[in-house]
Amino acid sequence: MKTFPLSLLLSCLLLAGGAHAAEADHVSASQAWIRVLPGPLPAGAYVTLENDSDQPVALTGASSTVYADVMLHKSSTDGGVSRMSMVDSLDVPAHGKAELAPAGYHLMLMKPDAPVNPGDTVTLTLKFADGSTLATDFIARPANALDAGDGHDMPMDHAGMDHSGH
Repeated sequence: MKTFPLSLLLSCLLLAGGAHAAEADHVSASQAWIRVLPGPLPAGAYVTLENDSDQPVALTGASSTVYADVMLHKSSTDGGVSRMSMVDSLDVPAHGKAELAPAGYHLMLMKPDAPVNPGDTVTLTLKFADGSTLATDFIARPANALDAGDGHDMPMDHAGMDHSGH
């Protein structure tokens, strides 16, 4: 009977597909923090992602129960003018890391449903290309924070950036 081998084949394929771990299972997040700006200004979220797998993974965005909009952005400077643009994804290389940091890739957080104050913890759910997710706690820091505590990042003023693309 032909249906038995076909159903056996489909079952094997499903089992084989299930043997592969989700992208998020291979990613760890550290130094996660949010730069909280005054009033209704957007906040920036920064984190270091490390991938322990043999394959690159792609961060495609994030979501939050606190912020209505979370977008993956990249900051750049051209001719002395700071710009920010939305990006579709950020690759985290195999056995490597990617840093979301001021003046580079970051998550732009907009429209909080309640004020977020320095010292608060906000959970962002990081989303990967395969649909897997990684819930990560971010610590809110004041607007004048330089970094997550390691002294390597430079301050960035989102208020002076071109947000016209949003």
